[in-house]
Amino acid sequence: MSAPHLLPVRVYYEDTDFSGLVYHASYLRFLERGRTELLRAAGVDQSVLHAGGEGLFFAVRRMTIDWLVPARMDDVLAVETRTAEVRGASIVIAQRILRDAQVLLTADVRVAALAGGRPARLPDALRAILEGRG
Repeated sequence: MSAPHLLPVRVYYEDTDFSGLVYHASYLRFLERGRTELLRAAGVDQSVLHAGGEGLFFAVRRMTIDWLVPARMDDVLAVETRTAEVRGASIVIAQRILRDAQVLLTADVRVAALAGGRPARLPDALRAILEGRG
């Protein structure tokens, strides 16, 4: 399991619904940014992976989300992201969205590694990074 990465996110008007609460689908964007920034902080450039010889990219396979407490316009949130499990061609990523110390949302995301539209084994170097060994 990797060390958690924290990404600060401010809630803007565009992220909310008519009530001033964050619209449920906006959380998906926050979570996606958290996963991207976890990789970036570990030195993994997804565009380089995709442009490389294998054309490797990631696609969400399954996502389980628990919305616990709503966020509101102008809140400053933290998206906490860490790898929970690394398998041959997939990664399970554990994520939380927090406001200060309060957990607003938890998510477990299984991401599949693909190349040419088919499952692809994660390269050893990438596996080591994701497992916190690289």
